[in-house]
Amino acid sequence: MKARSIIGSVLAAVVIFQSCTKDDTSVPQVTLIEKIVKDVPADTIVGLSPIGQPVGVGKFTFYSFETNAIVPNSDSNSTKWDIGVRGTTIIVNGGTSGPGNGGAFVYVGTFDDLGNVPADSTFKVDAAPNFAVTSGSNKGWYLYVPQTNLVTPLPGRVLVIRTATGKYAKVEILNYYKGGTTPAATDPDAVKIYTQRYYTFKFAYQANGTTNFK
Repeated sequence: MKARSIIGSVLAAVVIFQSCTKDDTSVPQVTLIEKIVKDVPADTIVGLSPIGQPVGVGKFTFYSFETNAIVPNSDSNSTKWDIGVRGTTIIVNGGTSGPGNGGAFVYVGTFDDLGNVPADSTFKVDAAPNFAVTSGSNKGWYLYVPQTNLVTPLPGRVLVIRTATGKYAKVEILNYYKGGTTPAATDPDAVKIYTQRYYTFKFAYQANGTTNFK
């Protein structure tokens, strides 16, 4: 009986050791998602007004950082999306724009240098016609030059987003034209008009709810 007891104790110790070893060598869950997204339509141009201004259909395209996908307009009144884009306007899922906990601010600096959301950050909330991501040339994320009729992202601007569910993402708009290539200044206005309103951007999304982007 004593021998059996000793053998049983040894076997139990082996099982415990193997279990601990397995847990210790398990792969940690990845919570930081980093992606580059191309050609997200943003109320693309369908024609021109009587005075020659480009016209879309007036709808936002909604995007989720958690799923890295466009969200159908039928879910616009849900927390399934985090940002919406229509022309140069960017909205977040909160305030007057949606039922979520969304907010944002524009960080001045580089995408790579933003390793954490600064502790003293103030997140703005959409309150139409004013938005958390400031609209207007040279005020938020882009510059519009009337002489060339082109929209280009301002360098050193990163959008810091509090998502619909209260998590965090950082976003850098890379391009505003289809294919991720800005037309040449000498290209015809028709080319500039009908290839605009396609966002290419990169983002990092922290799924664990912390403010850490490292």
